[in-house]
Amino acid sequence: MDQSLKLFKVRGIAIRVHMTFPLILIWAALQFGILARGGWSGALFGIVTTLFLFVIVVLHELGHSFAAQHYGVEVKQIVLLPIGGVAQLAEIPENPRQEFVIAIAGPAVNFALAIFFGSFLFTSGTSLSLTDLPGMLFQLGRTSLASIGAYLFAANLLLGLFNLLPAFPMDGGRVLRALLATKLSYPRATTIAAAIGQSLALFMGLWAFLQGDFFLVLVGIFIFTGASQERNLVLSRNALAGLKVRQAFSRQARFLSPDDELGVAVELTLQGFQADFPVCDQEQVVGILTHSRLVQALTQYGAAIRVREVMDVEFTPISPDQPLMDAQRQFAERHSDALPVIENGRFLGLLTSRDLVEVLQLASIPNALRPGTTETSLASEQVL
Repeated sequence: MDQSLKLFKVRGIAIRVHMTFPLILIWAALQFGILARGGWSGALFGIVTTLFLFVIVVLHELGHSFAAQHYGVEVKQIVLLPIGGVAQLAEIPENPRQEFVIAIAGPAVNFALAIFFGSFLFTSGTSLSLTDLPGMLFQLGRTSLASIGAYLFAANLLLGLFNLLPAFPMDGGRVLRALLATKLSYPRATTIAAAIGQSLALFMGLWAFLQGDFFLVLVGIFIFTGASQERNLVLSRNALAGLKVRQAFSRQARFLSPDDELGVAVELTLQGFQADFPVCDQEQVVGILTHSRLVQALTQYGAAIRVREVMDVEFTPISPDQPLMDAQRQFAERHSDALPVIENGRFLGLLTSRDLVEVLQLASIPNALRPGTTETSLASEQVL
């Protein structure tokens, strides 16, 4: 279920806002209105400037997106969250120059906006002090062009600088990797950049904890986790390079009929190790019943309901000759546990996230897998 609302499109890129987004507006009203004792004027200032801030975030993400489109990379959407925004790219180019340009484009937008708002403040006679940038974010008492301009100048400058921290998932982490990748392999560059980012996150978290700033502690945890995820993603993608779906999918997967009762799926699950089931009408796959969906349906409707009533009909089949990296991407994007393998409209078997994990474990062993092997499935001998 999609938990975001589409606002508009820019160059084919959907701008969406997550359902939790209003929480940041409530926090801004409380922060500026009550905690900072700004009253109703401060609360209004907080809401207005926060909305402006997220316009800036959209522009930042559009900077990444336009640069990605320039290199032919598909941009699926931009989602606004209470903690910021994210541009969902179909892939991150492993070409160092392309990744560098895409990564630096976001902060470049912020610095350009900071120059714009700084020029506005300079011409309006407002004094600027770069040593007091954090304080400029809390200029309360009135909602005026000068106060909002000061806020937006500081916000853009700080956002640009913060995103250049050399740590994933910040833009600076990708810039650092791109620079390292000009001399090192992409996986090695990722490993080094991730280690630097995690070290930075640890120091930031420790310093924030000693200062009692638990928000920065959460930021440190976010950066540390993001670096770990990026490293694991790249290493697993490198391990799967050259491997095809036919080397991993389960050919002996059991399937259900649309007219079967859920009790049949329960019996099949208890008889073996299979937890996800394709739903087939003759040799055509018409749906899929994952374990999580089975458990939910059993709880809600009981074992007597027909499979056709609860199966997922929105699924993306995969070909046996597609790269395993495509399957990994689909698992991540759709939050799915299983993909039906189909060739010429005929159901061949099932590829599960467990199959992918097993392949990754074997791929981590030197010379355990041969990319050219296409006739033998690693999972085909499993008793399901």
